[in-house]
Amino acid sequence: MSENQQPQEELSLPKATVQKIISEVLPSEFSFTKDAREALIECCIEFLMILSTESNDIADKELKKTISTDHVLKAVTELGFVDYIPVLEKCLSEFKESNKFKERKNSKFQNSGLSEEELLRQQEELFRASRNRLQQQNVKDESE
Repeated sequence: MSENQQPQEELSLPKATVQKIISEVLPSEFSFTKDAREALIECCIEFLMILSTESNDIADKELKKTISTDHVLKAVTELGFVDYIPVLEKCLSEFKESNKFKERKNSKFQNSGLSEEELLRQQEELFRASRNRLQQQNVKDESE
């Protein structure tokens, strides 16, 4: 064990998430035993550790302290999974696209210059005004 490694904790993946992925991939007439699911989880953890180590080694060779997606893609290739690169690049592209939307949404809030409390107060005022208009419309409709 190197000096910067800590004693290994029990690592796992969320069972519900793994089960959901299995259910989405397998045809409905197939099932997965608990032992098979546990074995799959162990294999996934091992794969993630191998991929992380390889990605870290690539980043180290480039004298980088942060592992980028390029390092991970290079690691996938070096580990012999080159056939998965197009699928991974597509996933990465979709992730970046969805992240842009989230960033724009967050920056709208941050660029408003208002505190969260002030934004909440304004929202409540808009709701109140909307309720009042609706009530006035209902009263008007009843009187006709």
